[in-house]
Amino acid sequence: MNQKTTVQFYPTVEDSELKFAVLGAIYHGKWVFCKHRARNTYEFPGGKREYGESINETARRELFEETGAINYDLKPICVYSVKREGEPESFGMLFLVDIYEFTNLPNYEMEEVIMLSELPELWTYPDIQPKLIEYIMETDEFQEITHNNLN
Repeated sequence: MNQKTTVQFYPTVEDSELKFAVLGAIYHGKWVFCKHRARNTYEFPGGKREYGESINETARRELFEETGAINYDLKPICVYSVKREGEPESFGMLFLVDIYEFTNLPNYEMEEVIMLSELPELWTYPDIQPKLIEYIMETDEFQEITHNNLN
């Protein structure tokens, strides 16, 4: 499975093209990652947009289902796309979330939520997620959140 994957960033696309919401989430200055029940790797909260949802509704639903976050600031960062050889380009919205409070993790597909100062070694999507984090870390929104968490 040595398939070439390209990740690109855009300011916007047609809303109907947005199929995913991915959330770079931070809690007290640490990255928030999820571990799916069926895998031994870590990933950002996020997932597929359901019929009739706005992309912001998708982000909020997935954040709750995958982390139990109930109090947070959610900021759209940009549109990203993933293109794998032989497949059409797919688009998602990348968000940055500053989480203030969690409730119990809902009983869906995630087994565990962890907070890390360092990035995980075992990524679920190693050809995509590090590029999303790199992009987020260069934003003013990220600088503001991390500055506020240090003060």
